[in-house]
Amino acid sequence: MNRIIILTGVSGSGKTTVGRALARRLGYPFYEGDDFHPPQNIAKMAGGIPLDDADRAPWLDSLHALIAGIAARGESAVLACSALKEKYRERLARGVENVCFVYLYGSFDLIRARILAREEHYFEASMLRSQFEALEPPASGEAISVSVHDTVEGVVDRIKAALE
Repeated sequence: MNRIIILTGVSGSGKTTVGRALARRLGYPFYEGDDFHPPQNIAKMAGGIPLDDADRAPWLDSLHALIAGIAARGESAVLACSALKEKYRERLARGVENVCFVYLYGSFDLIRARILAREEHYFEASMLRSQFEALEPPASGEAISVSVHDTVEGVVDRIKAALE
């Protein structure tokens, strides 16, 4: 059975790091959602300007096309995508079966420290507050929720156990 696992959460929550480790463990390809942002979104974020729904629409549509294509081929994958709002998650999964969301969460202080420690990433730490304000955590039963206050392997272990 194919399965598309989408790791969600604010910037700095570990979507990419955990996603790559989970994909390796499951033998699935990994896709970084940030790679699908149009250049104007990257420039906006690099300038410390948070994206709005209009900015995110073409990005979400390109990710939905990716997900739908993977599903149509009967393949599995892991995707890292913030998907901060319920309507974003609905847009990503629209008409696609076997999509599983994994919500990675942690305290503002932990995630801010992670962002400040990152090198060569366009996301500005000053925008983290806006992500927490926009965040609509998935309701119970809509996603696997996993705290990132653990090692990467510990987080992957908990996700894998929940998937089984």
